[in-house]
Amino acid sequence: MILTMRNSLERLRCYGDVTENVPMSTLTTLRIGGNARAVVYPKTMLALTQVLRLLAKQGIPYKIFGKGSNLLCSDNDYEGVILKLDRYHGDFYFDGQTVVAEAGCSIIALSYEAMKHSLSGLEFASGIPGTVGGATFMNAGAYKSCMAEVVSEVFVLRQGRCEWLSPAECGFGYRTSIFQSHPDWVILAVRFHLTKQDQTEIRDLMDRRRQRRMESQPLDKPSAGSVFRNPKDRQAWQMIDELGYRGRRVGGVSVSEKHVNFIVNDQQGKARDFIELVEEIQEQVRRHYGEELILEVEKFNW
Repeated sequence: MILTMRNSLERLRCYGDVTENVPMSTLTTLRIGGNARAVVYPKTMLALTQVLRLLAKQGIPYKIFGKGSNLLCSDNDYEGVILKLDRYHGDFYFDGQTVVAEAGCSIIALSYEAMKHSLSGLEFASGIPGTVGGATFMNAGAYKSCMAEVVSEVFVLRQGRCEWLSPAECGFGYRTSIFQSHPDWVILAVRFHLTKQDQTEIRDLMDRRRQRRMESQPLDKPSAGSVFRNPKDRQAWQMIDELGYRGRRVGGVSVSEKHVNFIVNDQQGKARDFIELVEEIQEQVRRHYGEELILEVEKFNW
């Protein structure tokens, strides 16, 4: 396996940048995770298809990372390849009220470009530190809006073919999509439908929301954003706060004093600390409220 991996990595260098033995803690906003055997940045879409073909032929596992803002990587090493598209796959094109963006494009950057074009619809995403592909994969959302509301098509590589999928085919739900149950499908690009609006109004809304995030979220500490999905008719943070978990610590991680649906890695925590705290909160919410708190953060390499 070691020889196979070594030979494969040398071949992968034909198609992109390759870095070996990379701490996954450097690839996620939570700053947690063991080492990945290699990280590959394919240079073109054609290069990406060749990388995927080579990995499949050699039986080497892989995972596509965006900005790593919604990932909880285990403390274990990953004997596979992390693919990242944010270095060479970040182009976007505006055409009237339509914008097409590659999967590696920053969703924050795209939301600001839309504002500059006096186009509304992506304001909710102006504070989501992810890529277009990652946000689509999770059907990311904020302020009662989500990706599904502005996505008109998703360009996907599946079963060796590239094709556009309609929103109905994407199976969007609350923080979910069909892509989560098909990890072998690769989101390549997304087409959005936006609406014309006064640029000043869009900018003012984004500015107000940015100020609100700075005041209410622990943006100065490593985290993976909101930890739990909100149950129907309830707010996860309210139950957590009522149970007295504000500031509760396990090892190097703690429930944020600023926003209790954030768990921050403020003392070089481990994945085991994070998950222990998560499971403790879930158990207490189940016992006191009869509610099941579902983890919004994606677990990887567990």
